[in-house]
Amino acid sequence: MPHLGTNGFTRRNVLAAAAGAAGAVATGALVSRSEAAPNDSAAAPDIDLGHVAGEQSSVIEVVLPDRDELDRLVATGVDLDHQVNLVDDRLVVHAVISPNEGATLTAMGFTLGNVIYTPADAKARLAEREATIAGHVAANEEFSASATGRTATASDVKIIRADYYTQGTTMVLSVEAKWAQGQTATDTLTVERDSGKGTAIGSGGTQTISRFVDAGVYLYHRGAAQVTARPDYIRITSPTGGIAVAKVKEWLPTPGHDPEGPGYQKDFITSYLTPTELYDRIKAIAAEHPKLAEIVELPYKTNGYRRKAQAVFGSASASRVAVDSLAWGHEGGNSIAIEIVDPGGAGRPLSVSVTGTDIQVTLASDTAGAVTSTAAEVVAALNASPGASGLIQAYTYRGNTGAGVVAPAARTLLTDDLTAPASVSREPHPVYAIRIGKHRNGSKLGVLAYAQEHAREWVPPLVTIETAERLLRNYKHDWRTRELLDNLDIWIAPSINPDGGHYAFYDDNSQRRNMTNHCAPTGSADFLARDSWGVDNNRNYTEYSRFDGYSGASASCTSDTFSGPSELSEPENKNLDWLAARPNIKFAMNLHSSGNYFMWSPGAYAVPGRISAPRPTLAEESYFWSASSRILTSIKRHRNLAVTPARTGPISDVLYSAAGNSGDMLWYKYDIYAWNFEVGTSFQPEWVEAHDETMEFSNGLVELFRVARDFDKDRRSPKSKLKVSPSPTHGMVSVTFETNEPAAVYYTLDRSAPTYSSTLYGSAGIREGAETLTVRAGTTINWFSVDAAGNVEDDYRPGGHRRNYRTAKAILPRH
Repeated sequence: MPHLGTNGFTRRNVLAAAAGAAGAVATGALVSRSEAAPNDSAAAPDIDLGHVAGEQSSVIEVVLPDRDELDRLVATGVDLDHQVNLVDDRLVVHAVISPNEGATLTAMGFTLGNVIYTPADAKARLAEREATIAGHVAANEEFSASATGRTATASDVKIIRADYYTQGTTMVLSVEAKWAQGQTATDTLTVERDSGKGTAIGSGGTQTISRFVDAGVYLYHRGAAQVTARPDYIRITSPTGGIAVAKVKEWLPTPGHDPEGPGYQKDFITSYLTPTELYDRIKAIAAEHPKLAEIVELPYKTNGYRRKAQAVFGSASASRVAVDSLAWGHEGGNSIAIEIVDPGGAGRPLSVSVTGTDIQVTLASDTAGAVTSTAAEVVAALNASPGASGLIQAYTYRGNTGAGVVAPAARTLLTDDLTAPASVSREPHPVYAIRIGKHRNGSKLGVLAYAQEHAREWVPPLVTIETAERLLRNYKHDWRTRELLDNLDIWIAPSINPDGGHYAFYDDNSQRRNMTNHCAPTGSADFLARDSWGVDNNRNYTEYSRFDGYSGASASCTSDTFSGPSELSEPENKNLDWLAARPNIKFAMNLHSSGNYFMWSPGAYAVPGRISAPRPTLAEESYFWSASSRILTSIKRHRNLAVTPARTGPISDVLYSAAGNSGDMLWYKYDIYAWNFEVGTSFQPEWVEAHDETMEFSNGLVELFRVARDFDKDRRSPKSKLKVSPSPTHGMVSVTFETNEPAAVYYTLDRSAPTYSSTLYGSAGIREGAETLTVRAGTTINWFSVDAAGNVEDDYRPGGHRRNYRTAKAILPRH
């Protein structure tokens, strides 16, 4: 259910500014936060698009005449990519659908267009990833083999790079080297430096470099350290006695306006990473930087990458028998077999026999020898058998009465139909975050970044890993990075939904949801529906959800936008709620793909009438836009990619309604400035594109940390002024306020002192900027402004005794 803030724009900023005026804050106006109350009947109907188990999905265009049809499409629960494009006066969106779902949509009157992305494309991405990993392994093996039995002049270590650079008055040496034993041995390498031309190696001191491992493959050792003199040569002696010497090169400085500065280290990812690999990676990073990072296991484990072993016998609904193992597939369910046999004679009774994990059902026959056992009778016999009921549960097909006669069936193994290797845990999975900062005790401003709510989105988790690496690798020698880690408490969760993430890698690349089966046995809980289960984690949160009557989520347990049986029903969502509840977290980024959108709340509306969740105030909206401009500029710096204004703004303005999304929970429930990246143009692009997307959006995520830091240290009060212009109404004038930064303006028209209970200057409309007030000429207007950090103009104390608020008469200026 929606939670309301304390008072409009003052949810986090004015509260700080008004510590001495708590009474005024408590009674502050809530006009911009007023809760819409749509009827629950506006929620999406329970629609089954008919995804057939085993069908693979593609990304296909759906061509729509207008936004009303977009809302109708969203209401079907169809799985939509985040592309909404205006083409020749029509909306073109991308749906992730199987052939049968496409036929259902066509029958409902929707027009399908071009096929954008196929299962074959996903297989190519996986093959590319495996080839990359195999190439690294082969290179390691070749290097190791070449070093075996080396001559006196050969070495099992080689120096790849030795770069010297300066940052202000700081001198830094960055070294990369490869050791033949680096795949298996975890030793660091020691680098000896000279202290300049003609000096002895060792005279400049030493530094260590450590292993860089990606997707389980050793790539090289690397590290950077401050030096007191520019070295000319370095030497590395490996633990096995190999020696390498290299001349140090000068690293070209980047332009002075580049916020990263000279020698800034980045580019730490080489392939897509599974959730297991993501967690291994952050654990390794934290272990290498124990003073700056730690791993936090979030409080709720997921259901796990696991399913019950199942089978469905028969071809017609009335005669089908569905069977589920009691044990998980990996815990014995996959070893259970069932055979349904013809009795081979007349007048035989229905019987069930069990030998080990083999169950045999012998069907009943009539006096003519014809089989007579119905599905309902077979189900009852299986469930009544002590041996069988200790292994399986049987039920008729999707609530059917089961009056059809069951046909014999050959011995069939039940299966969970999961294909991930044994290295992927089948147990309830811990979800991990890496917490980064010099002070990780809640005393510093908190920032949260999280990814992979949607399983198939493979690039966003890489952005989190790249960013964590940048923060920790650059701390020692980059003062800008050091300022961030010394003053922020950063939480990064690379995979919120590891079960779905593993399923997307190993079973179905189009998987969006988690893997939890909430379908009832009378519904789509059987083996033939196995590819349709799961909750859309980004529809299961508490604010403006389907349960509140908002659009963009489904009640169907087989829909790709299924919101779950209740708000926060899923452990993945409870984990994010736990993270957001950290009281010091004031900024957050949710990383998704795709579409190159950059968005914030509100993210939901109710239909009909498009009743939106409360919109940000003018000041809040201005702050979102100004911070977004900084972040998007950083993204553009990588390869000149511009996220367009049309794809920037509140989710429900630029995309579609997404009831129960996480951004709305963070904003409305926890007062967190929360943004949402939609990275790139596809879920699993070719690696060259995926790499570029990772680099540019990591730029943006680091810039968010800089935005947060600037917010935290902002002590400068805003400035405002009153502008008066002619009004078409006789005796009246038009009045607007202007501020030099995003700031709220509270004003009075009755000569009273303005407080936080006074009228809040608002917006003219959606994406329209500030409102224009129409007042009688000569009216005295008193006002003050307060910025996002809580700084009040001229140090005015609303509700206090000082009267240093701004005041002016609404009189037209003389020319």
